[in-house]
Amino acid sequence: MCGIAGILSNTPLEANRAKACLAHLRHRGPDHQEEHPFKMGRKALSLLHARLSIIDLNERSDQPFHLNQKWLVFNGEIFNYREIREDLKTEGHIFTTDSDTEVLARTIEAWGWEGLDKLEGMWAFAMFDEADQKIYLCRDRFGEKPLFLRRLQDGAISFASEIGALSTLTGERFRINEDQVLRYLVNGYKSLKKQKTQFFHGVEEVAAGTVMRIDENGHDHTWHYWQPNFNQEPDMSFEEAVSGVRSHLIEAVDVRLRADVPLAFCMSGGVDSNALISIAKKIHGYDVHGFTILNTDARYEEKDLIDAAVSQLGVRNTSIKPDTQDFLERLKSLIKSRHAPVLTISYYVQWLLYEALSKAGYKASVSGTAADELFSGYYDHHALYLHAIQNDTSMFGPALAAWQKHIAPIVRNPILQDPRVFIKNPLERRHINLDADVFSSFLVKPWKDAFREVFFTPDLMRNRMANELFEEVIPVILHEDDHNAMMHSVENRSPFLDRRLFDFSTRIPTRHLLKEGRTKAVLREAMRGIAPDQILDNRRKVGFNAPILELVDVNDQPTRNWLLDDSPIFDLLDRTAIKNLIDQDALTNSRSKFLFSFINAKIFLEEFV
Repeated sequence: MCGIAGILSNTPLEANRAKACLAHLRHRGPDHQEEHPFKMGRKALSLLHARLSIIDLNERSDQPFHLNQKWLVFNGEIFNYREIREDLKTEGHIFTTDSDTEVLARTIEAWGWEGLDKLEGMWAFAMFDEADQKIYLCRDRFGEKPLFLRRLQDGAISFASEIGALSTLTGERFRINEDQVLRYLVNGYKSLKKQKTQFFHGVEEVAAGTVMRIDENGHDHTWHYWQPNFNQEPDMSFEEAVSGVRSHLIEAVDVRLRADVPLAFCMSGGVDSNALISIAKKIHGYDVHGFTILNTDARYEEKDLIDAAVSQLGVRNTSIKPDTQDFLERLKSLIKSRHAPVLTISYYVQWLLYEALSKAGYKASVSGTAADELFSGYYDHHALYLHAIQNDTSMFGPALAAWQKHIAPIVRNPILQDPRVFIKNPLERRHINLDADVFSSFLVKPWKDAFREVFFTPDLMRNRMANELFEEVIPVILHEDDHNAMMHSVENRSPFLDRRLFDFSTRIPTRHLLKEGRTKAVLREAMRGIAPDQILDNRRKVGFNAPILELVDVNDQPTRNWLLDDSPIFDLLDRTAIKNLIDQDALTNSRSKFLFSFINAKIFLEEFV
C-alpha cells in the first residue's frame, strides 16, 4: 500500500513541487519516497512514489519499478501474487524480488492487459511504456484504491492518490464545486459518487475496473477490463449457496492474510467482521487482534456480542472509547488533510480506530466492507425481498409474518415501516434521501438533484444491491476507509470484495437471501460452526453511531458563536434555519446527520474557498 503521483507537461517537474508532493504522500508511504523524471516525446514526465512496505520489505522492491521498457508506480496489493508468480515461472520468467509489484509488472509484460483478469487484489497504478510512449492508468475492479486526475492546458495531465497531492503537483488552488457541497448537504453521502464529480471542479477519478491510455498530447482512451455480471442460477439450492460462500470466503481471507507485517482486524458485534475473524482464527490459525470502537448510542450497543466473540474465539481485543476532546480542532485538521469533508460521523470515529491500531504497531488491517451489499443487510432489503417473492404464496406469508414479528418493532425509517412499500411502488426511493425536502428548505437558493439509478439487472432487489455496491454506498465507504487508514500509514483489506466471491454471490437466487426475518441468510449459515451462534442468530442491524450532540455542545457559547458566525456556508444555507436546528432539545437521526454534514461543509468551505 502506497501513494502514487505523476505529471505529464511541457516542462520538467520543479524540484520543490516534487518534494511537496512526496511530503503530502508521506503518510501513505513513510518507508521510501522517490521521484523519477522521463522524456515522453516532446513532453516531460515524472512518476512519484511513496512506499508503505507490506510485502518484501527489502529496498529492491522500492518504486518506480523498472522492467525492460516499462516503469511502474503501484498502490495496492496483488493477493494471489504467489500463485501468479509460479505460473509465470513455468513460462520462463525469472524474478529478482519477492514482491507483488514485480508480479504485476511481469503479468502485463507476459499476458498484456488481459492478464489483469488473472489477478486478485486491489490496486491503482500508473505504468509508463518507453516502447510505445504511452502512460497507462488503472484501478481495481471495485475501486478499493483511489486515483484522481487533473487535465491541464496544452495536453498536460496530472494524477495522484490524493487530491492534495494533485494540487501540489500543479501548484493550483482548486475551485470548489458548490453543487457537490449541496449534494452532500441535501441528499447525503449516497449521492456523491453517482455524478462522477468531486468537491473541486476539474478533478476527475479514474473509473474502477478500467485502463486509461494517455499519449504525449494528453489524449486518452479508456476501456473496461472487467464488468460485473448478474446471472442467477435458478436451480441453485440453499445448501449449494451456503457451501459455495463458505469455500470462497475462506479462500478470500486466506490470501488477504499474506503480509510480511502483522495484521489487525476491525471488530464489531456484527456478522461481517466476526465471519472474517472467525475464519482467520479457527480455519487459518491466525493470531487475531481485533480493534473495536465502543458505541456511545445505546440503540447500537453491541458490547455483549463482542465479549461473546472474544471469549468463544479466544482472540485479543482492544476497545476504544471515542474521544470528544478537541473534536472541532481535530475535525478541522482531518478535513484540511483530506481536501474533503468527512462524509459521516462514523468515519470520524473510524479515523480514531485506525489511529489506535497504528499506535499498536500494525501496518495492515482487515474489515468487513461490502457484506451487506453482497448478501443483503439493510432494512430496505426486507421489503425488497417481499417484493421479489410476492407471487410465491408458500414463501410470502411466512416472510411477511417474520417481518411483522422481528422487523416492524425496530425499523425507524417511516418509508420502510410499510412492508409492502415496493410492491405498491417499485420506484419508491425516498427512504434513501430521507428528509431531503426538509434540508432543501434550508437553502438560500432553490436546488435539486433528481435521484438516479443504474440498471444492472431486472431483479429489483439485486439491482438495488448492485447500485449500493457500485454507485452509492461502497464507493463512499472505500473512499473513507482508504483515507482514514492511510492517514495513519495502515493498509486496509476487504475480503468480501473478492472477485470470485462476488461472482458466486451474483449467481445465488434472490429467494435464498433472507430467512425467518434475517438478512444475510446464506452468509450466516455459511459461518455456522465457525463464528459464534449468538452473533449469527442476532437479527438486529448493528452498526456504529455517535450522536453529534455528544461531540458538539451547541449550548456552549463559544461553540454556538462559531456555528453561527459569518462563513461562506451561509451563502448556501439560511442561518436562521441552522439556529432553529441547534435550538432543538433532541434531533432525529436524519437531522443529527445533517448537523454533522453542516459542520463539515462549513469547515471545508472556510479552508478552501
